Amino acid sequence: MASEACAAARALVASAHRITVLTGAGVSTDSGIPDFRGPDGLWTRDADAGLGATLDAYLSDPAVRRRSWRAKLDSPVWTAKPNAAHLALVELERSGRLRTVVTQNIDGLHQKAGSDPHRVLELHGTLHATVCLGCGATGPMRDALKRVADGEQEPDCPRCRGILKSATVSFGQELDGEVLRRARLAALDCDVLLVAGTSLSVQPAAGLVPLAAKAGAQVIICNAEPTPYDSVAAVVLHEPVADVLPDLSSVPPSGGGRFSSWGDPSTWS
Repeated sequence: MASEACAAARALVASAHRITVLTGAGVSTDSGIPDFRGPDGLWTRDADAGLGATLDAYLSDPAVRRRSWRAKLDSPVWTAKPNAAHLALVELERSGRLRTVVTQNIDGLHQKAGSDPHRVLELHGTLHATVCLGCGATGPMRDALKRVADGEQEPDCPRCRGILKSATVSFGQELDGEVLRRARLAALDCDVLLVAGTSLSVQPAAGLVPLAAKAGAQVIICNAEPTPYDSVAAVVLHEPVADVLPDLSSVPPSGGGRFSSWGDPSTWS
């Protein structure tokens, strides 16, 4: 990476004291997990595949639920391994500069790579757990998938026999309020927001970018395609994230300067 933009990104990371990272599906594609909206994305190739991610369709149509469970059984998530992008963020964390990883991904690869689970905020939930839409009971996804593998087309809640789904946030479903609050705080409380592998087309995740910029953070966006928020970024990189993140994580801190936190927005009057 020798471009002027890459050099500018390296300089920003070198001078950063508190870095927040926002990641999307593009960070996991090198692990064999396809993205959703890219040129070869899951929903681009098969429009019906997105129905299982829509709460109303999932609730109202047993066929959608059955298809969703079959797809989960064969998901590449279960065999995926962290790639260079995930590992780079672990190194950035160990350098003492990475504050939080806010991810739209549901695959758990940040934690699998070695990121501190307390520093990873899963905005859209996790595929590794289930939740009952009736009583709210949660459980491990592996238990539900064993039932599917044993012949159940649609496993129900073991407690109340209600509709069971993955503990992921579907379209039409609200994000966890506490997770979102912590994500917004992380966007406000950083001097660099590093955005990697996301089209920034889904709210409220995308809204973290202008929030950070208005609070004074320098924004670096690395994504294969342009995003709606490129204009607010200090640096935009159209390079592979598996190349960019290791390069940026290797930049030593330059030291100097001061950084003042905005603090917890819930305490503002």
